[in-house]
Amino acid sequence: MNKLFILIILLFLNTNLFANPNIQARTGILIDFHSNEILYEMDPDITIYPASMTKIMTAIVAFDLLEKNKLSLDDKFIISENAWRLSQAGYSSMFIMINDQVSVENLLKGIIIASGNDACVALAEGIAGSEANFADMMNEKAGEIGMSSTNFTNSSGINDPDNISTVRDIALMSKYLIENYPKYYELFAEKTFTWDRTGGEPIKQGNRNPLLYKNVGVDGVKTGYLAVEKYSLASSMKKNQRRLLAVASGFDTKNLRSSESLKLLNWGFMNTNTLEITKKNVPKFELDTWLGEKNKIKVLSKEDHYVTINKKDIGHLKISLEYDGPITAPVKKGKQVANIIVSKKDEIIKLVPLYAAEDLKKVNFLKSLLTSLNYLIWGDV
Repeated sequence: MNKLFILIILLFLNTNLFANPNIQARTGILIDFHSNEILYEMDPDITIYPASMTKIMTAIVAFDLLEKNKLSLDDKFIISENAWRLSQAGYSSMFIMINDQVSVENLLKGIIIASGNDACVALAEGIAGSEANFADMMNEKAGEIGMSSTNFTNSSGINDPDNISTVRDIALMSKYLIENYPKYYELFAEKTFTWDRTGGEPIKQGNRNPLLYKNVGVDGVKTGYLAVEKYSLASSMKKNQRRLLAVASGFDTKNLRSSESLKLLNWGFMNTNTLEITKKNVPKFELDTWLGEKNKIKVLSKEDHYVTINKKDIGHLKISLEYDGPITAPVKKGKQVANIIVSKKDEIIKLVPLYAAEDLKKVNFLKSLLTSLNYLIWGDV
């Protein structure tokens, strides 16, 4: 087994490394968006009432239909009395009126920016005929995403003992949202929404996410509050090309929700780094070959691969390329021929398979031998 070691030498950063943040919440999780590695967790699998974080899934169901051209932003739904009543019940609302015809675009803004429960019901009824049917669609999508500890019973997250989730599942849902609907995800960063309502002056409402106003790189996703659960927040922060996702629930106050969530995100950026190992379908190396028509063969990975590491361990990181070499022809495109091994203090932390990016045909050995002998005897003629 031949090993070609490629060492990545990284300087220790002169950074004050903090201990775990120990946020003042009942449950929380922090993950790296690209590597999927968990940077911090505190009881991430205990049951929570997701409150308005439920609206992330309501938006996802609509975005999915928009992507499949089964729904248009210009489509309009007639507002039912059922939806209107939520705007009169003291809940966060878009303040739509009975028999209004409201576009999907405005309903989505009313849900995402104003956190309108009335807009949730209107969208659910318009898409699925009833909120119960829409909840079935939400649960189907949750299953597809892998949210194994979640059950949705309504589109808004209003109090229901059977509308449950975990911060791990909410983080998974938030990642799915950002990854699959980047164009529509931009709505979560909008700070205001003005609804030109029927029978009154336009109503301008601000985004409920307090971290959007701090200009620190947060661009979503959703707050939540129920008396039984207290305050919650799913938040995403992006710095340069790196993104972290934090979800926590059970904060005693709004101020703690904001300050502790920001503390968690900042802790992640200050204490960890994420490195790109490979990009999907982008040739990474060229390996030596034997008996091939080419002297080298390009190899690539079939997925993006990243690794997240604590900054204090960066000096111990080593990346090596391992393969039986030289690669003997013939080789079919797509065959695994090598591995990238990422290790820390001699412990393997990631193994990335590499595949042939092209076919490698075997050269005619006799022809090659005769050509070589001819050259030795007669020279280059």
